[in-house]
Amino acid sequence: MKIKYCFLFIIAILQGNLMSATIKHINIKGTEVPIIFEEQKDLPILNLQLVFQNSGYIQDKNKSGLVNLSSSILNEGTKELGSSNFAQILDENAITIHSSNGFETFVIEVSSLKEQSKKAVSLLNDLLKSPNFTQSSLDKIKTIQTGYLKRKENDFDFIAQNQLKALLFKNTALENPSSGTIESISKIELKDIENFLSKTISLNNLIIVAGGNFTQKEIETLIKPILENLKIGEKSEVKKIDFKSQKSEKTLQRDTEQAYIYFGSSFNIDSKDEENYKAKVASFILGGSGFGSRLMEEIRVKRGLAYSAYGNISINKTHTYFSGYLQTKNETAKEAQELVSKLVDEFVENGVTQEELTAAKNFLLGSEPLRNETLAQRLNKSFTLYYRGLDQDYSKKELEKIQNLKLEDLNNYIKSHKEINNLTFSIVRR
Repeated sequence: MKIKYCFLFIIAILQGNLMSATIKHINIKGTEVPIIFEEQKDLPILNLQLVFQNSGYIQDKNKSGLVNLSSSILNEGTKELGSSNFAQILDENAITIHSSNGFETFVIEVSSLKEQSKKAVSLLNDLLKSPNFTQSSLDKIKTIQTGYLKRKENDFDFIAQNQLKALLFKNTALENPSSGTIESISKIELKDIENFLSKTISLNNLIIVAGGNFTQKEIETLIKPILENLKIGEKSEVKKIDFKSQKSEKTLQRDTEQAYIYFGSSFNIDSKDEENYKAKVASFILGGSGFGSRLMEEIRVKRGLAYSAYGNISINKTHTYFSGYLQTKNETAKEAQELVSKLVDEFVENGVTQEELTAAKNFLLGSEPLRNETLAQRLNKSFTLYYRGLDQDYSKKELEKIQNLKLEDLNNYIKSHKEINNLTFSIVRR
């Protein structure tokens, strides 16, 4: 009964917050560009993102680190002003323009006070028309990136995580780190970055995410000059990353006081699967909830083998997988590794208890309003739903499904995903 009243209260809140974003299209050069927009009158700000699909480091191909360097060079100002002068103008006007990338997307973000919004958009327009494509800028960001990678040579979490990706996603675009390697970075030339950005920054791959104290019409008028300067480009379709995990392990010997254990496996679902809410609950119970999760309770609380132990099912448009990590003493590394395999196997075979399901429901339902408090959170959620091809009321429906989820249905779902048992381990230890 407690869960039911909590759920009804949450739904009432979400009806006011979650559905406030609208999705429309603006026609530019005959191309329909989607705009995800939320008006928030009590915030005199502009929050604007240009999100280019299928343009993250999935496009690195044989030039690992290319997309990372490409986003970095867009943070170096215009060719005319240079990095320092461009940054000074931004600072003087409390404007932020920042480029970044994930695996699937390339993002240019602009934020400012409403009174500086025209100047912010004008500066972004200047940047897109004339990025700082100079050899000196490339040399600078390559030096910074190389220094970062050298420092990471003693970051054993970083090493173990990248080694896991290389094993788990062998022969796919996920095999290489987004940061590249010292060797791959050294081989990237200015023309590589110019070619990538020329292909990427186009209307056909663009999703606009915007919010603040503006009407939809005001936003469209504000950003139209930028859009009219973009080329149409070719539509780039996102391709699925096909991989199948194997029971395997790779251990790297390093002079370290701790053993760093990363693990992962396939989890065969689609980002639009109607039963993904079950994966969300299962993931929370197995390893995503911190204290109280199966992994944390068995590995840390009961046996004291690690300070922390986590596991999570990650659902993306191109790929979905289970992964986790822990640190333990070198002497107990093998015991901890075997325990992880045993716990995952038992989880698939026996499922969860009613007590675990009830606790998961209480947390997932009770914490939902906290994930929708800010404009940025709500815009990000609306974008994610749109990007995955889901309805904007999907989150509300998902909460209803979690509320009504039966123990038997969840355990049958967990049992159907035996592929999670094919754990690949990446270990760094002495």
